[in-house]
Amino acid sequence: MDLNIQDAHTSFIDSLQSALAEKAFIKLTLSRYTGEDKTIKSVTVRPVLLKAGLKFSFVWRHKTKDITKNLDNHETFELLQKLIGKDFLDAHLFIPGETLQLEFKAEGTSRLSRSRVAFEKPILSGNDREKNRIIEPKSTWLEALGITNSSGRPKEGMASKFNQIQKFSELLSDSLREAGLDNPLKPLTIIDMGSGKGYLTFAIAELLKQSAYITGIELRPELVALGNDTAKKTGLSSHLNFKAGAISDPTIKEMDVLIALHACDTATDDALAQAVAGKARLIIVSPCCQKELRPQLKSPPVLAASLRHGIFQERHAEFVTDSLRALLLEWAGYKTKVFEFISSEHTSKNLMITAIKLTGPKPEIAPTIRAFAQFYGISHQSLAKHLGFSLEVIA
Repeated sequence: MDLNIQDAHTSFIDSLQSALAEKAFIKLTLSRYTGEDKTIKSVTVRPVLLKAGLKFSFVWRHKTKDITKNLDNHETFELLQKLIGKDFLDAHLFIPGETLQLEFKAEGTSRLSRSRVAFEKPILSGNDREKNRIIEPKSTWLEALGITNSSGRPKEGMASKFNQIQKFSELLSDSLREAGLDNPLKPLTIIDMGSGKGYLTFAIAELLKQSAYITGIELRPELVALGNDTAKKTGLSSHLNFKAGAISDPTIKEMDVLIALHACDTATDDALAQAVAGKARLIIVSPCCQKELRPQLKSPPVLAASLRHGIFQERHAEFVTDSLRALLLEWAGYKTKVFEFISSEHTSKNLMITAIKLTGPKPEIAPTIRAFAQFYGISHQSLAKHLGFSLEVIA
């Protein structure tokens, strides 16, 4: 609903104050920064329980770094009052059972929207670590898939997987917001290619509930059967299903979000190509086993001495492969990010590429892509082939 700025702002601030007072504050994100420091992109606020007591951790995200500051309840409320509607024109508050989004518009109005979600009241414990979970640890599907026990604690050997699920859910939530897909007018179509046992596919289904239809594509029929059976038993089958198929096979003609985590070698390129063809507005991939370009790589003279070592050749091939993928997505009309998804202590396959659809392609970067490929001696690459992009330098 569109309101005058004062009414919408007052209603949002009242909800924020209540959440802080009742210890029902789960998370708050601020975006669309308009202040003087042009390096600032967004701010995320979460409750943390430290030795000094309950604090609120502000993570200021800049273009090249993040800065964290911990404030108490009063300081948090005072600062947020100053920031919301002044330095930041978009505020997104997560509280038990729903989210509230306040958007300030250029014409002097604002929009306050509410969405029902699965978040429950946060439970914090000590050891200077945040125990707030975006996915409820007692979710029935977590137990059904053998990740947690009946009390919601990770089973032996599954703590890393449990943490990965939580981190991915946070990432997806933030990425949907950034792509403008967090409050869809109709259910989103989300495809998870190479869904495997469906750990993250189920997380998506719980996170988004009825606001999305999620399909997991998996080659192994036994895992497809397991996923569908678990979805039915845990009450998620109305908006979650699994289908047998390879990533390289055409699946759904159009989609809003494509996810492909740990798709091996050129399977990542197959998934990216399907996302572009399907006009996906958000793409999330985590590549692995980048083997295609390694035989083609020609060491630039200045790097030859270092790249005689196999481990450096492998890492260099990964760098070149994923750099080329990011550039090709930008050429195809996406804004890309490449970053570490989760600490390497949890998984060695931790690189992630996200891409958000822009208004149109960027043909002006084609010479940059070709120069990059020529520098490393790359004559062909799977995503470039799928997109019909020639890597040959045009005279």
